Amino acid sequence: MTPQTRRQRERAEREQLIITAARELAEAEGWEAVTTRRLAERVEYSQPVLYSHFAGKDAIMAAVALEGFTELAAQMRAAREHSADPLAGVSAAYIDFAEQRPALYDAMFSRSLTLPFATPETPAAMQACFEELLHVVRPIAATDDEGLLAELLWSALHGLATLTAGGRLPRELHDRRLALLLARLST
Repeated sequence: MTPQTRRQRERAEREQLIITAARELAEAEGWEAVTTRRLAERVEYSQPVLYSHFAGKDAIMAAVALEGFTELAAQMRAAREHSADPLAGVSAAYIDFAEQRPALYDAMFSRSLTLPFATPETPAAMQACFEELLHVVRPIAATDDEGLLAELLWSALHGLATLTAGGRLPRELHDRRLALLLARLST
């Protein structure tokens, strides 16, 4: 291994350590608790080292969000591939992800980030998530624009997840709401 390869590996490991620490801190205490000072203490590097990897908290949050998109895409893909009803499986996987990882979901979809959605510059991890939605709406799209139908499904799932997490929709009716949404979409 060359010294340059070792330095690149160490840099990538430090970067992942920062991302993991930010994610853990956000899940434990919320994104307001995530500061470069606290992260520097947590990963045992100076703040200038953090800034050599990321421009600031927003860049760290964007890296966390991209990691989340990769995980969400994998979770939805597994649900699609192993479910008798791929639309229901992917929808449930999306909601489960939002419920199980609230701070991560918040970084991905609610925080103001510079990640481009729905453009040619959209990162591959984000495109993979949308592709999973496209896969499950294609069979029901008929003459509808499948991209718009996927956006509609995403919007509805996001609304259900966000409103339920915020206590605006009672959790005990979640399964009925989701079943009604999927029944209406499929007709």
